[in-house]
Amino acid sequence: MLLAGLSQTALSAAMPTMVGELGGVDQMLWVMTAYILASTIMMPIYGKMCDLIGRKAPLIAAIVVFMVGSVVGALAPDMGILIVGRVVQGIGGGGLIILSQTIIAAVVPARERGKYMGIMGAVFAVSSVAGPLLGGWLTEQVDWRWAFWMNVPLGLLALAAAIWLLHLPKGSNSKPKIDVLGVMTMAGATTSLILVASWGGNDYAWNSPVILCLIAATVILAALFVFVERRAAEPVIPPALFHDRNFNLTTAAALLVGAMMFGVNGYLPTYLQMTLGADATMAGILMVPMMGAMLVSSVGSGWLVSAYGRYKWMPIAGTALIAGALALLGMLTPETPLWLFCSYLGMMGIGLGINMQILVLIVQNSFPDRVVGTATAGNNFFRQIGASLGSAVIGSLFALRLVAIIGERLPTGASAQIGDISSLTPHRVLSLPNRLHSIVAHGYSDALAPLFLGMVPLAVIAMVLLCFVKEVPLKTTIERDILPDAISEGQLIIEHNGGAGEAAGPHPSARRWRRVSDDPGSGRAAPSGRPTGLTPTI
Repeated sequence: MLLAGLSQTALSAAMPTMVGELGGVDQMLWVMTAYILASTIMMPIYGKMCDLIGRKAPLIAAIVVFMVGSVVGALAPDMGILIVGRVVQGIGGGGLIILSQTIIAAVVPARERGKYMGIMGAVFAVSSVAGPLLGGWLTEQVDWRWAFWMNVPLGLLALAAAIWLLHLPKGSNSKPKIDVLGVMTMAGATTSLILVASWGGNDYAWNSPVILCLIAATVILAALFVFVERRAAEPVIPPALFHDRNFNLTTAAALLVGAMMFGVNGYLPTYLQMTLGADATMAGILMVPMMGAMLVSSVGSGWLVSAYGRYKWMPIAGTALIAGALALLGMLTPETPLWLFCSYLGMMGIGLGINMQILVLIVQNSFPDRVVGTATAGNNFFRQIGASLGSAVIGSLFALRLVAIIGERLPTGASAQIGDISSLTPHRVLSLPNRLHSIVAHGYSDALAPLFLGMVPLAVIAMVLLCFVKEVPLKTTIERDILPDAISEGQLIIEHNGGAGEAAGPHPSARRWRRVSDDPGSGRAAPSGRPTGLTPTI
C-alpha cells in the first residue's frame, strides 16, 4: 500500500517540471491516465487470480512488474517512453492495493476489519503526505527521475516481506481457467471509453469519425463483455456480483468518488505551483492538511466501526463533506489566503477518509471469502473507471481551457516572451514580467477552479445512492472452503440454516467450514474425528 501510494503522489509534485523538460504539457494528462487505465484493467484480473490460486503469488508478481515500470520511467528520454513506463507501472500497481485489501479480508473477520482497513487507509494517507514532499524535494534538489528511482529500494523491501513474512491460505484451484476473452473485451471497452473522455473535444471534435468510432467500440465491446461473462467458466467479473444491492450502490458511489478524488488530487499541485507560485516542496506541504485529515478520519472511522458495528452513516457524511469542499475549491483565486485553501483541503480529506475504506468493507461483508478478492477487485475496478474518467476529463478540459484563456488574454507580441504554453514550467512562470505572470497565474486558476465546482453534482448523486445501502451486520467469522483432502475421514456435522446438526459420512464435495474459535460464545465443542475448531456451514 505504501509503495502504491508514494508512487502516485510523488509524481504529482514533480509533474510540472517533468513535462516541461520533456516538452509535453499537452500530454500531461496521459502521465496520470496511462497508469490509471493500466491498473484499472488489471484489477479484476488480480482479484480473480487471488481467489483461484491464492494471494501471495499475484502480490509478488505485481511488485516485480511495478519496479520494472519504475525503471523504465526513470530512464525515459521523452514523453512517449515516460508514458510507456507508467503503463508498465500500472500493470503492476493494479494489484498492490487490491491484494493488500484482500489479504486483510483473508485473515480478519469483517467486524474487526474496520480498524485494519482504517490503518490501511492511514498508510495511504501517510504516503499521500510524504509523496508530494519527497517528490518535490527530489525534483528541486536532485532530479525528477528520482521520483521513479525511489520505488526500487522500497519495492525490494516490499518484495522481501511478501516472500518471507506473508503466510496465507492457498487458493482452491491449482489449474485455474483464465477468462481470456473476458479480459480482452474488458480491456478494449475500458480503453475506448478513456480515449473518448481524453480526446473528445480536445484532440478531435465530438462528431469526428475517430470519436464516433471509439464510442461505438465502447458500446459493442461492453456488450460483448457482458455476453462472454455470462458464459465463462471463471468470469473475471462474475455477473452474480450485481445481484447484491449493496455491491451495486457502493460500486456506483465508489466510481463517482474516484472521479472526484483523482480529478482534484491530480492537478492541485500543478495549480499551487503555477498559480500561487509555490515551489515543488511547498506544493507538497500545502497538501498535508488534506492527507492529515484523511489519515485521522480513516483510522477513527475504522475503530468506530469495529467498536460499534454501525457504518452506514459514514460514507453518506463523507460524500456530503466532499461536495462542500468541491464547492469551496471551485471558488479559488490566486488571491485566496493559504489558510483558507488548507481548510478546504482538510474538509476534502475528512470526507475521503470516512468514505473510501468503508465502501470496500461493505462490499467484502456481502460475500464469502472464496469470492472476496473478485468482489473487492470489481468494486475497485469501477472506482478506477471513475478515476480514469475524472482524471482524463478534468485534464482534457483543463488543457483546452488553459490554452484558450491564456491565448485570449495575452497582449499582442507577448507570445514570444512566454513561448509555447505546453512547455511552461513553474520556474519559467516565476521569471516572467509581473503583467505576464499575472495573466498566466489567473489563466491557470480560471481554467481549473470552475471544473471543481462542476463535480459537486457527482458528490450529491453519490450521497443519495448511499442512503439506500442496507446496513447488514458485520460478520464475526471468516467462511473458508476446505478441499476434501484437507478434511479427516471422520464424521461430518452438517448444519441446516444454523440449526442442529445431523451425522453424515465423508462427502465427496468440498464443504464450507467456519472456525468456532472465531465465533465468540458459540459454546460448541468440536466432535471427534474432524478438524478441531471447525464447524461446517452449508
